[in-house]
Amino acid sequence: MATASPAPGALSPHAKLVGNGHLTNGTPSTSTERIQIVDDEKKFTPNLASQIEQWGLRDAGFNYNVVAVFGSQSTGKSTLLNRLFGTTFDVMDETKRQQTTKGIWMCRGKDMNVLVMDVEGTDGRERGEDQDFERKSALFSLASSEILIVNLWEHQVGLYQGANMGLLKTVFEVNLGLFGKKTQDGTNGRTLLLFVIRDHIGVTPLANLQATLTSDLTRIWESLAKPAELKDRQLSDYFDLAFTALPHKILSADKFEAEVQTLRRRFVNKTSEDYLFKPAYHKRIPADGVAFYMEGIWEQVQTNKDLDLPTQQELLAQFRCDEISAVALAEFNEQAKSQRRPVESGKVVEGLGALMRNWRTDALTRYDRDASRYHKGVYGRKRADLIASLDSTLSSLFLGQLKNLHKLCLVTFKKEMLDGLHGETYDFANVVSKAQARCEKTFSDGAKEALVDGTDWVWEDELELLKEEVRAVADQCRKDETKKMLNLIERNFKKHISEPVELALNKANSEMWDDILRTFRETLNKAETTYSTKAKSFNCTDEENVTSLAALRKRAWLALRAKIDEQTTDPVILGKLRGHFEERFRYDEHGVPRVWKPEDDIDSAFKKAKDETLELVPLYSKISPVDSSLEYTLPSETTDALSTEEFDFPSTLVVFTETKALELTNKFRRDADAYYVEAKRSTVASIAQIPYWMYGVLVVLGWNEAMAVLFNPVYFAVLLIALASAYAIIQLGLVGPLLQVTRTVGNELQRQVTNRLRDHFSQAALAEPVQARSHSVEDDDDDDLRRRPT
Repeated sequence: MATASPAPGALSPHAKLVGNGHLTNGTPSTSTERIQIVDDEKKFTPNLASQIEQWGLRDAGFNYNVVAVFGSQSTGKSTLLNRLFGTTFDVMDETKRQQTTKGIWMCRGKDMNVLVMDVEGTDGRERGEDQDFERKSALFSLASSEILIVNLWEHQVGLYQGANMGLLKTVFEVNLGLFGKKTQDGTNGRTLLLFVIRDHIGVTPLANLQATLTSDLTRIWESLAKPAELKDRQLSDYFDLAFTALPHKILSADKFEAEVQTLRRRFVNKTSEDYLFKPAYHKRIPADGVAFYMEGIWEQVQTNKDLDLPTQQELLAQFRCDEISAVALAEFNEQAKSQRRPVESGKVVEGLGALMRNWRTDALTRYDRDASRYHKGVYGRKRADLIASLDSTLSSLFLGQLKNLHKLCLVTFKKEMLDGLHGETYDFANVVSKAQARCEKTFSDGAKEALVDGTDWVWEDELELLKEEVRAVADQCRKDETKKMLNLIERNFKKHISEPVELALNKANSEMWDDILRTFRETLNKAETTYSTKAKSFNCTDEENVTSLAALRKRAWLALRAKIDEQTTDPVILGKLRGHFEERFRYDEHGVPRVWKPEDDIDSAFKKAKDETLELVPLYSKISPVDSSLEYTLPSETTDALSTEEFDFPSTLVVFTETKALELTNKFRRDADAYYVEAKRSTVASIAQIPYWMYGVLVVLGWNEAMAVLFNPVYFAVLLIALASAYAIIQLGLVGPLLQVTRTVGNELQRQVTNRLRDHFSQAALAEPVQARSHSVEDDDDDDLRRRPT
């Protein structure tokens, strides 16, 4: 009994199955019921969620898979799905070559958690030139399924339209734009394209067919108009490819059934290495949300305008406009090529803006002349594309010209500024402002000349960058000039303070540090005035002036300390102490040298001179003026940008430490004692005279020996040689060197004898060392003189 067909997408209330556009009899199990999810009017069914629940998959979670089929009409797609998954899709009556499946149908695989979609075939005579549904259904299947079975005849391989390559290109392109961004991480966006080649007779090996299809797909993918952020994406980033072949269903029925069963096992056997439902293909949508997920995809597909088919007039216009645009663009590129190399090499091309404007105008004029008679919409779109291509090429030249102008202006600014800073009377601020104004004007004029009308290019941003760099260069130059000025002022300060400090330290009186600090303040004030006068033309900020003046004060103080350190080294300070002591010990109050006599009070004079001299050591050891108003202080933190060392001002007031003062005192005492001994010896020499009668005794006692020498030729000759040698040595000034050589030989002989004796006596290990008290000759003489009555 025939019944009326229910509404598209609706289920029969008596559970009778609605065929793919036809009525069927029988009551199969609910697990194989099918439902039309998209009808031929492009409407999505509201009953998919309830049907999934009837199939028993609502609570399956992620334990399900989705597969769809794609291919030309009447190629056995429904038959293949029924054989592979046990579905109940209607198949074509082979006696009537007509459409069987209308819209998109879904059925659960028999004894499998697989949702199978049977999609209306492409290139059907029923729809004619209306390919809109073909594109949308193909895109929907590709976006929602894990595996898309591409069903095609062997003889269609290598054909563009026959193998649906044009449709696949559009689907790929739109799929990339709609869903490609969501799947860049590769976690759940991959899809397996399983190409099933039907009626394979074996003449062409499957490997060759696979290579042809792979090559076609790769070429199609490379020709896609990809979004900018996805332009580097490859086909393999989104799709895996698999290929299989099936013999002729009628001529090789047994082989066909065997190959189908083999392919079925790849869908069923999860332990097989070639199992097709890999986790990477799963969309990770729970089964209870599949209906909403697919409905959302269909809405996106429906609202996408890229799937609208152009008319034949538009197709012709696209073809011709592309040709005309390509010719115009080729001529334009040839013209632009002549100036690309100079710009890339860093050269500023004179008149580049005029050249670019002429090239652009010529290209657009040629395009308008030949393409304006075609479809206005296509003409306008292609013209906009041409303009974008022209502007893209010109933009790189424009930006390169700006960069080259930037560099040239910056170099010119540096040169002009440095040339203007020569001499002593330049005004830094004036030099910088003039150079900066010329630099900015040169850049602005060059940038405006390079600008092409009708573009959205801007050069003001590059000008701002140039201004920032110019300011940075000027600031750095100002800092360098400030440092040079500070160094010059520091050198002049050292020159002016050197002599007064040296004179004050040589005076060695209680007001020594007062004189030094007074001179230091006066010289520093002049230096600060000099800096303030010169810094006015540098446009320095108040903060920079404060920092520079603080650095100048610190440097001035360190220069003073360096001069003080130079005048208070051990040899110099000991010389000053000896000089001070000699003035008071060896000279009287009138400055006349003293000749000591036995009756003079040498001890009192020595003690007075030594005590007065030792009083100078504490005076020299610390910078401490008598007048507290002359005291000078500085902050201890580092304020000089040229110095990274820590600065501790209180420590700079100490010239030498107490340990050093004690060491200097001991050294001076030894020197003073030597002067004392010398004075004592001079008194002994004045009273120690040889009696006159002793000369007579020497003559009497030595007469015979003198005669023996005079009358003995040998002795006389030796005496003459000795006298001649002594005369020659005295005349040649060799007395000192001979004494030095003699002393050196004597010291070396003494050292050798001492070492030999030490080695000899060191062998007596049991011998107890005997301590002996020794006195220096100088100490014995000193004791003897002190015991001698005056």
